[in-house]
Amino acid sequence: MNLTSLQRHFVTGLLAAAAALIIAGTAATAASPSQEYYEIRIYRCSTAENQEIVVNFVEDALLPALNRQKIDRVGIFTPTGEKDDNSVYVLLPYETLDALGGLNVALAADANYQKAAADYFAIEKKSAPYSRIESRLMKAFAGLPILEQPAYSREKTSRLFELRTYESHNARMAELKVEMFNKGEIDIMREVGLGPVFFGETLISNDVPNLTYMLSAENEDAHKTHWKGFGPHPEWQKLKKMERYKGTVSKIISTMLAPTEGSQL
Repeated sequence: MNLTSLQRHFVTGLLAAAAALIIAGTAATAASPSQEYYEIRIYRCSTAENQEIVVNFVEDALLPALNRQKIDRVGIFTPTGEKDDNSVYVLLPYETLDALGGLNVALAADANYQKAAADYFAIEKKSAPYSRIESRLMKAFAGLPILEQPAYSREKTSRLFELRTYESHNARMAELKVEMFNKGEIDIMREVGLGPVFFGETLISNDVPNLTYMLSAENEDAHKTHWKGFGPHPEWQKLKKMERYKGTVSKIISTMLAPTEGSQL
């Protein structure tokens, strides 16, 4: 059946409108930053000497290799709160899961990395510098899709970090806590100077469901002052009293971290 002139005009208009919506949607997607993925590796070391061996390996061999794979803003930390905790924390941001999935193959093919890590890999089993590597994989929150590097990190001035994990008793409560951050809690933290670095919904670890995030400050006193401003903030008082968000957190774990000399954060 032949279309009339009016019908043809109507159909043409519909197609043009649909094309405009597709183009606008594509442009909006391109303008919006994708949510990164984060891996935290914790090397469990029994002594300060072993901690130093691991830090040297990460700074001198692993970090340059990661940067060659365009994985940057890598954080390397040691805990400050527990005297007997000689762990090494490494934060790795990935633009995509493919970057993580292809990392081991890339490292195996990186001659410079293999050379720089040769002595480390030659350490005998009985003298292994760490017992195990714990790892958690996270996806960045929509409210902070890209890791933010504090100015004092870029300038390599005095700084410290707090790594916080919020466990929930079920997956729904964990989802609601993520929502709570996206709908105001992150903004409040920024406003009081808590210096958010990243917020991650934990996808894989041995303690899910939970979320993990990192805050920063120039020193411990400044960090305590910023926290004191958070509690009484009127927007936080309003947010935490909402029935929707009650009972979302069952346990909070906080670890204070100091960056190593070679850390990029």
